Amino acid sequence: MLIFVDIDGTICNITNGQYKDSKPIKENIEKINKLYDEGNTIVYWTARGAVSGTDWTETTKNQLEQWGAKHHDLRMNTKPHYDLLICDKTKRIEEIE
Repeated sequence: MLIFVDIDGTICNITNGQYKDSKPIKENIEKINKLYDEGNTIVYWTARGAVSGTDWTETTKNQLEQWGAKHHDLRMNTKPHYDLLICDKTKRIEEIE
């Protein structure tokens, strides 16, 4: 299964654009790592920099590595900034065991 995972507010705290100050939510990273270990393809997809135009790629790559967040790909600068996503295929991190 191909699974796209948001970063801010999902595997780390929300910092209102101060991404260098992000702190990992270890139990949520463990949930995603379990999905990875079960053979799923994990792609982290973030809107970091979508509004400001700042390229947060290196910071984000370093954070994922430091936090031990297993993944196959990181997609930056392509996710739209939105306030609400309505989709039949979405799950909140709290719904994942």
